[in-house]
Amino acid sequence: MTAHLSSAESSNVESLLKETRIFSPATDLAASLGGAYCASMDEYRARHTRSIADPEGFWGEVAQGFEWFTPWTRVLEWNCPDAKWFVGATTNICHNALDRHVLDGHGHEVAIIWEGEPKLPGDNGPQPEVKHLCYGELLDEVCRTANALKSLGVKKGEVVTLYMGMVPELAIALLACARIGAVHSVIFGGFPAPAIADRMLDANSRVIMTCDGAWRRGAVVPLKKSVDEAIHLLCAQNHTVDHCVVVHRIKHEMEGAVDWTAGRDHAWHELIDAQSAECACEPMDSEDPLFLLYTSGSTGKPKGILHTVGGYMVYTAYTAQQTFNLRPGAGHVYWCTADIGWITGHSYVIYGIMPNRVPTIMYEGAPNFPGDDRFWEIVARHRVTHFYTAPTAIRSFMKWGDQHPGKHDLSTLKVLGTVGEPINPEAWMWYRQHIGADACPIVDTFWQTETGGHVITPLACVTPTVPGSCTLPFFGIDAAVVDEQGNELPPNVGGLLVIRKPWPSMLRGVHRDRARFIDTYWSRIKGMYLAGDGARRCEKGYFWIMGRIDDILNVSGHRLGTMEVESALVSHPAVVEAAVVGMPHEIKGMGIAAFVSLAPGSTPSEALKTALRSHVSSVLGPIAKPDMIRFTQTLPKTRSGKIMRRLLRDIAAGRDGNQDTTTLEDFTTLATLRANEE
Repeated sequence: MTAHLSSAESSNVESLLKETRIFSPATDLAASLGGAYCASMDEYRARHTRSIADPEGFWGEVAQGFEWFTPWTRVLEWNCPDAKWFVGATTNICHNALDRHVLDGHGHEVAIIWEGEPKLPGDNGPQPEVKHLCYGELLDEVCRTANALKSLGVKKGEVVTLYMGMVPELAIALLACARIGAVHSVIFGGFPAPAIADRMLDANSRVIMTCDGAWRRGAVVPLKKSVDEAIHLLCAQNHTVDHCVVVHRIKHEMEGAVDWTAGRDHAWHELIDAQSAECACEPMDSEDPLFLLYTSGSTGKPKGILHTVGGYMVYTAYTAQQTFNLRPGAGHVYWCTADIGWITGHSYVIYGIMPNRVPTIMYEGAPNFPGDDRFWEIVARHRVTHFYTAPTAIRSFMKWGDQHPGKHDLSTLKVLGTVGEPINPEAWMWYRQHIGADACPIVDTFWQTETGGHVITPLACVTPTVPGSCTLPFFGIDAAVVDEQGNELPPNVGGLLVIRKPWPSMLRGVHRDRARFIDTYWSRIKGMYLAGDGARRCEKGYFWIMGRIDDILNVSGHRLGTMEVESALVSHPAVVEAAVVGMPHEIKGMGIAAFVSLAPGSTPSEALKTALRSHVSSVLGPIAKPDMIRFTQTLPKTRSGKIMRRLLRDIAAGRDGNQDTTTLEDFTTLATLRANEE
């Protein structure tokens, strides 16, 4: 399959590539951050060149900044597509995030600042619940939780599922699993019961940690209820869940009692508080599994992406340090707004930040509750210096109005970042002007669940930035834009984004599916990792990400498979066939357009559209709800029966389209769809 961009996408690409605005970091930025790790672009180029030519020497030096129980015998063992980093070494990522700081005398310093959703009335309106967790007390809680898991029979290598709100206990649970060598599988709290069951079954997980509920815009999200439903589904498949540990987050505010199964369900505070605060770290081989994180795939079945201990630890902490220029003791307060249910939360709320000994913020709830200025209130209250969020959020901020950031003191901000999807230049400029006061650099980071950490990104203190471009590869990343034969393409020619050499935090596989690992990432271009995105590289060498080349939807930075949404639609009794494509969306960047053929006896109506949206939401979660549903008697197909999604994309986007339709089976289908455009 050849990667092609539509005419509208190509036009947009050209306008991006002709972007002439360039912003160099302020001359005093490095000093205000306590000094720059990389002093100039010349130094960046020299270090990047060395990292590609001598990866063992380069990463061996970087890894010396961490504590290892046993040294490695070799930095890299590469047998494409399988990499082993820091071969023979043992360590523990929890030790490097907590113990080493406590042992070095920093136990009193703040590790996590947690802010709950405001719900307590006060003189100035609803007040949030705020907690500051220091490294020392966090270490005690992690040890107690680790001992609690051991008391439930959890052993090294077993998978513990975490389905929780953004509460401190979630961070504690991650680190506790890592401490004893249990593999954690975090499921985003917005997913419904079938998604939980599918992931637990694939991971063979028999222990889950959850909350009775979570707060979201003043309402309770009933997490324990979803877990109970998932366990019921698993029982029907002869899969037993032995233990469910429940944090009582909203116990007194829920309507009705939480169902409780004696012997299986355990109250967090009763189980954990009874444990000892002493628990030695399990020595982990560098290539032992650390976590599974499920991401959508074009076949519909979620992929369990596997990351291992040593390489992931080194790479995420190093990218966080270098990209954001994080320095311990320099007064930095870092806030990544991502949920820990996604890879961004794993890497840049917890694992990449805590080894750098910089306070990291976690928040519960929504960015616009109780008001549209909530984020800026948090920035001002905690004097945030580094702020990392998604383009979707930025577009929402723009829509809500400039007055909201204007009400708060954002002068502590030094570095801004974006993550999750490409950012359009207009949003980039608004972010710089209204949040960064035309002074803060914006690090537009490109990476994936599979890469573990940043792979293309500016460095805050040195890289000149251009609105819309993620700029240059990180150290150790040999990125290129190539054709189907793997030949590197000249400037401004679109092609496939690949990485040609291994890097420490690369995925180690797809859980229980070796063939899918090979087919998805390594089969298309021999010897190269396929990112699955189209890209171009301009004359400056800067990368411009143009979007997915397959049928993955990137909705608000969340990846969804079209097959998943189509399957959810067809599971409704009124639907016999469905095709789902991406469409432009003002806020999300990409919305979901669904073309639906109805079963005999079903009649198109607005009420049915509403019912189908609700149905998809119940199956896959609210993020998968279609933004547009269009009824059609037939779908445009080739003579071999394949749905021509490229034509549907044009229709969803409101484009006339000048595409080749010679293989289209029924031209009246296309004409009818265009005639019925909303």
